[in-house]
Amino acid sequence: MGSTRTSAGGTGAAGKKADGTYDGFTDEERAAMKERAGELKASARRGARAAKPDGESEVRAKIAEMPEADRVLAERIHAVVRSSAPDLTPRLWYGMPAYARDGKVVCFFQSAQKFKTRYATLGFSDQAKLDDGTMWPAAYALAGLSADDEERIAALVKRAVG
Repeated sequence: MGSTRTSAGGTGAAGKKADGTYDGFTDEERAAMKERAGELKASARRGARAAKPDGESEVRAKIAEMPEADRVLAERIHAVVRSSAPDLTPRLWYGMPAYARDGKVVCFFQSAQKFKTRYATLGFSDQAKLDDGTMWPAAYALAGLSADDEERIAALVKRAVG
């Protein structure tokens, strides 16, 4: 009789723990990493001389796939970022809409549904010029957007790109 190896506290699924994580990552986090790996592979296949993908179309298609609540927020964030910092290039990053300068992501939108959280997120990478002393916010929870929120986001994005 053979034995099946499982991790301590596991369910028997290869490497999956009882809490639904793999080596500390949730199914949603692993899926995002796979999406990012796919993005990198596609970029490598295109090569340096190939035409760059149409980031605007890719981002709009990804937004269109989102559940309504996330889609509404993502569409509004997209419009605010594009109007506030037209020099940022839309692209996908871990399967989510992101906006980059010189190939480096400055800010990104993360849908609530993607990681099964109670709110969507607008995040800023270390490329964003939002430094304020020794501590500052790098991500914002989005449960909705008012006109004042959109103005605040526009100011943050403008400041982030310097």
